[in-house]
Amino acid sequence: MLTSKQRAQLRKAANTLPDTLIVGKDGVTEGVVAELENLLEAHELVKGKVLESAFATPRTVCEALCEETGADPVQCIGTKFVVYRQARDPEKRRIVLCK
Repeated sequence: MLTSKQRAQLRKAANTLPDTLIVGKDGVTEGVVAELENLLEAHELVKGKVLESAFATPRTVCEALCEETGADPVQCIGTKFVVYRQARDPEKRRIVLCK
């Protein structure tokens, strides 16, 4: 669980990130979850976008993806969302959170 200071730090870091995960009209599928797993392991902080043709809201997509991957939701504004999960491999960890 993230504290408010940690969440603010991650929001600041995610501000310049490109949208690397796109959720389409099929919503949360196994392929989307697998791609998010790979992105979280490589980058720890992932910004995603839910297309307008999707039948789910960005908040529900974010919650479902976080539940499937064990990630923490950072932010959900408009059609975009940000999730964070620390890399399992200590050598791949890039982000150091404040206490």
